[in-house]
Amino acid sequence: MSSLTVNVRNRYPLVAVLLLCLVLFLVVLGMSVGSTGFETLTRVFSDPMSNQIIWMIRLPRSIGALLAGALLGMTGAIAQGLFRNPLADPYLLGSASGASFAVAISLVLFGGSPFASYLLIRIGLTGAAFSGAVIAVLLTLLLARGVQNTLRLLLSGVIVAVIFGAMSSIVALTSPDILQAMQAFLLGSTGFISWNACAVMAFVLAISLSVSVLMSRVLDGLTLGEATAASLGLRLKSMRIAMIAIMSLTTGAAVAQVGLVAFVGLVAPHLVRSLVRVNHARLIFLSALMGAVLLLASDILARGVIAPQELPVGVLTAVLGGGYLFWLMYSGRDKRDFI
Repeated sequence: MSSLTVNVRNRYPLVAVLLLCLVLFLVVLGMSVGSTGFETLTRVFSDPMSNQIIWMIRLPRSIGALLAGALLGMTGAIAQGLFRNPLADPYLLGSASGASFAVAISLVLFGGSPFASYLLIRIGLTGAAFSGAVIAVLLTLLLARGVQNTLRLLLSGVIVAVIFGAMSSIVALTSPDILQAMQAFLLGSTGFISWNACAVMAFVLAISLSVSVLMSRVLDGLTLGEATAASLGLRLKSMRIAMIAIMSLTTGAAVAQVGLVAFVGLVAPHLVRSLVRVNHARLIFLSALMGAVLLLASDILARGVIAPQELPVGVLTAVLGGGYLFWLMYSGRDKRDFI
């Protein structure tokens, strides 16, 4: 048994390198896929117009999908470890519904179309989504009276999500002209990502990934139970607050740029655990890579599967992620994770 455990742990460098290679391959592939389908890079770079399309549209879109997927995958690993629930995801504390409500309000105030103006897209919707996600999490913490009671925190997140979801529906019904724009946000889209958005997400990812890896000991301790974690000298209350702050920041940054993309944060840690058993520091890093692979691959499929039309990327992630979890539960693999 001990030799088997050592072998499994030694697979970590192999899995990390494999995921990094997949990310690089998908970025190159993303540069080759547009509204006309797949194009060879040699042909694209030979045309000045196509060359400009790559550097101003396709490449930032691919990098943005990579970064947003990494943020969601990392946050999913943190959420599942913090709440000791394999079905936890980045939207667990009501951040998604809060972001949706804020976007609905901003669309009513500034215009009913996401194409209304560049300023609205980059500042209005982005800032509103981030602010709404953070406000929803703060309300969840207020309703839960802190972070000590995990069950109360989860229930508070559900309540806040339901309330904000209902309010978003009311706003959309009273302002039918924003329905199309809201649909694009709710289904997820990487079509509006610019280099500035990539810079913001890269900064958030670098800070949050570094801090969460440094604080991953609390997640390792919680796997043994709260009493054991406390006996190890871990400051559970302050570390929980810090972890929830990281979750709010990363989820808000991702949602603000790509909308609501389902299942990436939920599935990425499960895929990593199916490949290798590691501590939470390595799990968080690998989940970020896996999330990048999932969202980037889904974005490329969304662009190319019915070109010149485009599928919402959130639809593909929901189908692929939901199908994977269905197979996981039906086949009985890792059943202990769902009980």
